[in-house]
Amino acid sequence: MSSNDDRMDGRLLATIAVVLLGGLLGILNSTMAAVATGSLATVFDTSLSTVGWASTGFLLAVTATIPFTTWAVDRYGGKRLWLAGLGVFLAGSLAAGLAWDIGSLIAFRVVQGFGAGLLDPLVLILLARAAGAPRAGRVMGLMGVVLSLGPVLGPIAGGAILGSLSWRAMFLLSVAVGVVALVLAVRVIPADSPADSPADSPAGERPARLDVIGLALLGPGFAAVVLGLSQTAEQGGFGAWQVLLPLVAGIVLLIAYAGHARRERPLIDLGLFRSRGFTASVTIMGLGGMGLYAALFALPLYYQQEHGHDVLAAGLLMAPLGLGGSIAMPLAGRLSDRLGARGLATGGALVALLSVYALTRIGPDTPEVWPALAALTFGLGSGCFSAPTMGSLYRTLPGPMVAQGSSVLYMLNQLGAALGVALVTLVVQTAADTMSGLRGVFWISFAAVVVVLALIPLLPGRAAAAAQAEAVPSAGTKPHKNGIR
Repeated sequence: MSSNDDRMDGRLLATIAVVLLGGLLGILNSTMAAVATGSLATVFDTSLSTVGWASTGFLLAVTATIPFTTWAVDRYGGKRLWLAGLGVFLAGSLAAGLAWDIGSLIAFRVVQGFGAGLLDPLVLILLARAAGAPRAGRVMGLMGVVLSLGPVLGPIAGGAILGSLSWRAMFLLSVAVGVVALVLAVRVIPADSPADSPADSPAGERPARLDVIGLALLGPGFAAVVLGLSQTAEQGGFGAWQVLLPLVAGIVLLIAYAGHARRERPLIDLGLFRSRGFTASVTIMGLGGMGLYAALFALPLYYQQEHGHDVLAAGLLMAPLGLGGSIAMPLAGRLSDRLGARGLATGGALVALLSVYALTRIGPDTPEVWPALAALTFGLGSGCFSAPTMGSLYRTLPGPMVAQGSSVLYMLNQLGAALGVALVTLVVQTAADTMSGLRGVFWISFAAVVVVLALIPLLPGRAAAAAQAEAVPSAGTKPHKNGIR
């Protein structure tokens, strides 16, 4: 390898590190805030359900902003939009840390959510464009470290901060980390003009006009579905109007978007789903997110209610799950660039399946070491099918479709996570006892991994993915009316 190639790889690694630092902000902040719900209810002298809107508002703002990011990244350029997202997130974090009542905190958390809604899909977009198809697996594997460790480190950090400092410190910590991420992003992330994004757009081609109708249907539609799912925790099931109303409204809006998307250049081309490999990839990631988040919420309940641990101890006992994913994803991603996705993903899904089956067998008298080991191997298995699947997705997508594919992937992953949490609540609350409910949750995770295993053969092979990416028209060419071929 030449010295010039070494410098190029060094710049790529620096870009990856800075982007991942920014991507970690939203995950850590949202999970820390979830841990602080009880403390915030005491501080502001209000109900847990009211404080819950600080997290719900954040999540809805993230979900509603993602479709806009799909369009804006090509209109304004990736670096410019990344800096704007960091700025909005920093402003919301500072304001949340200075909030004077619960209403102001909820409002400022929504501002944070708008910033995170710009950053989260941009992490995938910037990494995929920087790495290119040949290195998609290893870069998505590094992204998986953030996805695996973030939900585990957040509760640990939140518990530690609440144990020794004020709740305000959680948000002010995000400000400190965000300032570092902003300074590094200015220096490290390569500049790109709107005309350069995507990289293979024809010279002089202007980005498409914003699909305002599509934005008004798609963002609120997904947000309403996520809201309905999140309300199951408070309402104790799917039958309450507070759950059914947003769910029905969201589904109606999404159906309306599907009809609207038949126009020539929609915000997100639903023709993407005509690609079997793309559909399999995003479905696997959505189901994987559902199964993983179900375990992430069920295991702390097990440690707290069956073993009597506090929040911090339960968070520490959760660490093996995130550790397993953070170990497996970079290795599996790198290997998938050479070997393809199917074999690695099949092996990982089998390991995850056996691990979650072991979790269905635990009980109140089971020593903590056994569920911890099962969680570790579950994380290893999930990482071994997630990173190759994401790498396969980005080897399939041509440059012009990376933004749309990233948004679809992130929205379905969010939807899967929200569904996983809703199922945990529903199953635990309707079970005869807590342990029976937790076992039911693990069986749901088991079923999700079974479906993942069935979908893996539909992933494109390495050669097929490269051929498909080359066959798709480049940016600026008129897409086929039936989508990607």
